[in-house]
Amino acid sequence: MLEASPLDDGWHLRHGGKPLPAVVPGCVHTDLLAAGVIPDPFLGEGENEVAWVGRREWTYERELPAVPSGHEQTDLVFDGLDTVAEITLNGQLLGKVRNMHRSYRFDVTGLEGPLAVGFVSAYAEAEAVRGKVGDRPAAYSEPYQYLRKMACSFGWDWGPTLVTAGIWRPVRLERWSTARLARVRPLVRVEEGVGIVELRVEVERTRVEAGLTLEARVAGRSVRAEVTGTSSVVRVEVPDAELWWPRGYGGQPLYNVELTLHHGSAPLDVWRRRVGFRSVGLDTSADAHGTGFTLVVNGERLFARGVNWIPDDVFPSRVTRERYRKRLRQAADAGVDLVRVWGGGIYESEDFYDACDELGLLVWQDFPFACAAYPEEQPLRGEVEAEARENVVRLMPHPSLVLWNGNNENLWGFRDWKWEERLGGDSWGEGYYLGVLPRVVAELDPTRPYTAGSPWSGSWEHHPNDPAHGTHHSWEVWNRQDYAEYRCEVPRFVAEFGWQAPPAHATLRRALPGEELAADSPGMLHHQKAEDGNGKLERGLARHFIVPDGDFDRWHYLTQVNQARAVATGIEHWRSHWPVCAGTIVWQLNDCWPVTSWAAIDGDGREKPLYHELRRLYADRLLTFQVRRAELVLAAVNQSAEPWAGTLSLRRLSVEGEVIGAASVELAVGARVVGEVRVPAELEPAGAKEFLVADADGLRAVRFPVPDRDIPYKEPQFEVAVAPGSVTVTAHTLVRDLLLQADRLGPKARADRGLVTLLPGERVTIGVEGWETPDAAAARAALYCQEPAR
Repeated sequence: MLEASPLDDGWHLRHGGKPLPAVVPGCVHTDLLAAGVIPDPFLGEGENEVAWVGRREWTYERELPAVPSGHEQTDLVFDGLDTVAEITLNGQLLGKVRNMHRSYRFDVTGLEGPLAVGFVSAYAEAEAVRGKVGDRPAAYSEPYQYLRKMACSFGWDWGPTLVTAGIWRPVRLERWSTARLARVRPLVRVEEGVGIVELRVEVERTRVEAGLTLEARVAGRSVRAEVTGTSSVVRVEVPDAELWWPRGYGGQPLYNVELTLHHGSAPLDVWRRRVGFRSVGLDTSADAHGTGFTLVVNGERLFARGVNWIPDDVFPSRVTRERYRKRLRQAADAGVDLVRVWGGGIYESEDFYDACDELGLLVWQDFPFACAAYPEEQPLRGEVEAEARENVVRLMPHPSLVLWNGNNENLWGFRDWKWEERLGGDSWGEGYYLGVLPRVVAELDPTRPYTAGSPWSGSWEHHPNDPAHGTHHSWEVWNRQDYAEYRCEVPRFVAEFGWQAPPAHATLRRALPGEELAADSPGMLHHQKAEDGNGKLERGLARHFIVPDGDFDRWHYLTQVNQARAVATGIEHWRSHWPVCAGTIVWQLNDCWPVTSWAAIDGDGREKPLYHELRRLYADRLLTFQVRRAELVLAAVNQSAEPWAGTLSLRRLSVEGEVIGAASVELAVGARVVGEVRVPAELEPAGAKEFLVADADGLRAVRFPVPDRDIPYKEPQFEVAVAPGSVTVTAHTLVRDLLLQADRLGPKARADRGLVTLLPGERVTIGVEGWETPDAAAARAALYCQEPAR
């Protein structure tokens, strides 16, 4: 039987001629940080102090132990090396590698002694490749497109430049005899209620003449097949298979699959995975509105409630199974049902996809290409196909994976970012996105759809980012416009859009120790990576609020409110246009360090107000005021499987709390559809002193006809009561956008809700966990809301 022995311990990193203890999996930065050689690059401007690390060569060393006899072959297996390295044993070269996204296997049978993995600087490799293939344009100046490495380690508009090197995934010895399972490719589908697992198997042999058989077990059923040469196919049928569904549509039953390779009666190797039975499709048919882009799971057409995912740490080896599960649990709790793994990062670990399988989170997987023209010459072309083949097969068992996507913004960049004229006919990646990758997916994983890019209109007949065709990225709004402009278009699928806000106060205090916080303080500016990011924040704020002068706490609160408002404006509008618009994917769920960014969860894992707003926006049912054909309507979005019937209350109020007009309307909305109720003209608010409220089944929509800066808010008056685990606020006036910043109560404190608007006489109880010394005065000091102009 194949035996695997981890080789994660006993490593050293050579620095300045001396060995430092090394943690594997890990990277140079984390080892140097643990040894006290470098400062924490996340704190202050520490990033700048460690820039030298990415430009050095590094060597990891340990002894390869003598392997006991009893097996015919011993392999040294690296699940991930970052990125360009030579592996030597006893001074003899085992191999050279150049791809972070692949695994590697070396025959070390009968060998022992000093083992070394020497890493070349990623910068040096990138410059060497650029010199060979020629210059290519990119959105950023760093040379990330010249090697197969996590692009965002070279920095992004939300991330630091920390160019890593190291053994970033596990390493082990595998000892085996006769044969082993080299590759198992599971094709899982459903036909007329029967679940089918078709295992296409390739074996590696030490003895060609040995007779081999395979036995597959699924759901109590067992099937055997002979191995001819080095390949075989085993098909198992599961009658009345329970379907796997995305969260909110059904359960997530998972079936254990066990495949055993036998020589006679002796087992040689075992492959175990979990699968889920479901069908998935992508409807891109043309209609009266253009070209659609609708995910279909088990025949059910979905409005995808999505978030974009970036690596959760700039040092991905630090992301544990528990951290993956926590972050993805946060996504699911916010109503998210789709996570897009963005193309400037990595193919995530099995822990990520396992959690998505269990939580019912659909996964849209980008191939790792982002915001650059990628050369198609060697040595890159062969690496691209090899990594695609390996990772497509590796991730195939996961029912959560529903879409392969060729790249992020590169087709758009070619057309709009002056790449075409700069390239002058040189290769730039089109051959990957429209050739290599769809061919690999069609050959290896025909059970899932592939799209060439995001955004992508489906063909060059339309602009790549045409909102009427395929996927659309809406960035003009954040970069140049007011977020009210989201309402001017109804894209078929919004795969990226977002608005920035700073992280939580406690996160800033940890990241910028000793600094007097201000929007433009040195640390704040260093932890703002977007081009003119603060300028865009200020202009976006000024369109809606009176920008506070010198009051950082107020600025911090209002920018977080503005982020939530901006995203809400887009999602409410687009969800109300289902089924023309079939999904939104917010940029972004998470951060990889403490930074001002578009994230809903900051780099320390704290939830911004946007996170809690997503819980409202992505709930099965949503009330939102919209304008249709110059008339004000209340759109009732019902994404649940049950019809929505009830009474809708409409109230026109003054900012003093007086009810000016009211009406009750019977609400009747079918399952998975959007209903509209015309707002009577006499209830439409007139001028700055009035607003409109709609309530139904505990849900609320509020419409103020003018920006906050023009509303004559009264001084908010409310009472605060504290009990173990909660803070209750009772309003005596209109209290708009009330927010308890729980992290101001203590760094571990967390509130269970974000922004809430209370009418006079209403109260809200906010659950608080992690608050060690509850105190009403402290709670009041941590409460923020809209106030009259000063």
